[in-house]
Amino acid sequence: MPDGRADGTESPPDGRADDHAHLASLVDAWAAAIVANDADRIAAYMADEWVIVSESGITDRDTFLAFVASGDLTHSAMRAVTPPRIRVHGDTALVTVRITNTAYYGGRRFDADEWTTDVFVRRDGHWRCVLSHITPAAPPQDS
Repeated sequence: MPDGRADGTESPPDGRADDHAHLASLVDAWAAAIVANDADRIAAYMADEWVIVSESGITDRDTFLAFVASGDLTHSAMRAVTPPRIRVHGDTALVTVRITNTAYYGGRRFDADEWTTDVFVRRDGHWRCVLSHITPAAPPQDS
């Protein structure tokens, strides 16, 4: 039987509570940087080789950050719908969470409900994201 908590998440195995807490706060801080539309703050959470995979393909770090820096891509909201599922495997961590967000690209508003999976690696004592993958969430069955 898993060691569950009241919020529905599982307690981390093997004494990795510090990594889990740190990664959860890091993901929250990264989301705040995205909503602040601050390319430098956003970049601080990404490894140089970071890419995002979405329905439109693969976008690299420099291209993504250039969209933010130019103002072509902005976010006004980003909220976690589920607690993050965090799994640490040595110096690699997987963080999966369902989020809703409001973005503006090229002047058009986009409201999204997505599952996101971020792959983090620990280098020189710091966690940096190397890959983000987003998948649109299925609409509720009764809609």
